Amino acid sequence: MGDKIFKNLEEQIEILKNKGLVVKDEVFTKEVLLRENYFFLHGYRHPFTKSLDKEIFIKGTSFEELYSLFCFDRSLRNIFFKNILIIENNIKSIIAYQMSKKYGYKEKDYLNKKNFNTAPERNRQVTDLLSKMKRQVTVNAPYHSATSHYLNNYGYIPMWVLVKVLSFGIVSELFSILKKEDQYDIVDLYDLEVIDFISYLQLLSNYRNLCAHEDILYENKTQKEIKDNKYHRGLNIPIMDDEYIYGKNDLFALIIILKSLLKPEEFKDMLMEVKHALENLEYNLKTIPIIKILDRMGFPENFEDLIDLEKRGAF
Repeated sequence: MGDKIFKNLEEQIEILKNKGLVVKDEVFTKEVLLRENYFFLHGYRHPFTKSLDKEIFIKGTSFEELYSLFCFDRSLRNIFFKNILIIENNIKSIIAYQMSKKYGYKEKDYLNKKNFNTAPERNRQVTDLLSKMKRQVTVNAPYHSATSHYLNNYGYIPMWVLVKVLSFGIVSELFSILKKEDQYDIVDLYDLEVIDFISYLQLLSNYRNLCAHEDILYENKTQKEIKDNKYHRGLNIPIMDDEYIYGKNDLFALIIILKSLLKPEEFKDMLMEVKHALENLEYNLKTIPIIKILDRMGFPENFEDLIDLEKRGAF
C-alpha cells in the first residue's frame, strides 16, 4: 500500500468531485476543509455513498449535505456531553455522600481497603484503584483550588471534594468495588439493578471520552450491549433473530441510559434538543431521507414517546 501524501485544498476538492460530490461553492468548501480537516469530514460519507465498498456518492449529493451531517454530529456531541456531565456530577456527589456518611471524611478513613469488596478475586482491583485515587491526591490535588484549600488549611481532603479531581472512569470503577450494601443504597435512588448500573457507568465513561475528543458519535456502536428493559418493550421496538434491532449497542442505547439516570425534566429537555437537531439536519438533506440517519443512530421513529412512556401506561 502506497504512502498517503499531503494534498492541498484544491486537490482535496478535486478528489471529492471525482467521487461524485457536487461542490457548488469552492471558496466555502476550502474554508470548511481548512478549519475542519478533510479526513474528519470524509468520515461522514457513508450514508451518501452508493455502496459500502465503492466510495462513489449518490448522484446529486452536495458538499453542503456532507457538512450538514458533520455539524449535526457536533451538535449531538454537545447535547450528550453536557448531560453526561450532569450525571457524572450526580454520581460523584452521591458516592461521596454515602461513603463519607458511613466511613468518615478523611482519606485515611474513606480510602481504607476494608471499606470495599473483600472478595479474593477483587483484591488486586481494589488495591490498584485505591492506589490510583491516592495518586490523584498527590498529583492533581495541589493544582485544584478546592483540594489545595483543604490540604493547606486542614491537612486532608474530604471525599466530596476529592471527587472533583477524579475522572469519571475512576469513579465508575470505584462503584464496582464498593460493598454490596453500599451499591444497593446508591442504585435504589435510580430504581436500577447493580449489574445494570455498573454497565451504564462504563458506557457513559466511554461516551464521555468520545464526545470530548470529537469522534463520530451518531453511528457509534459499542462492544457491550445493554440488557433488554421496559423501554425496549414500551416503545415496541422491532425484534429480529430474538434481538431488539434498536437500543442495544447504538446511540439509542445511550438515550435509554440517560432516560434512566437523568431527572424527567432534564431528559425531556435533552430529547427536545436532539429532535431540533434532527429537524435542522432533515431540512438540509436533499438526496437521502432522514430515516436513513435515524436507522444508523438506532433510533426508532417513535423515539419521542420515550419522554412520557410512564404517563402513557406503557408499563
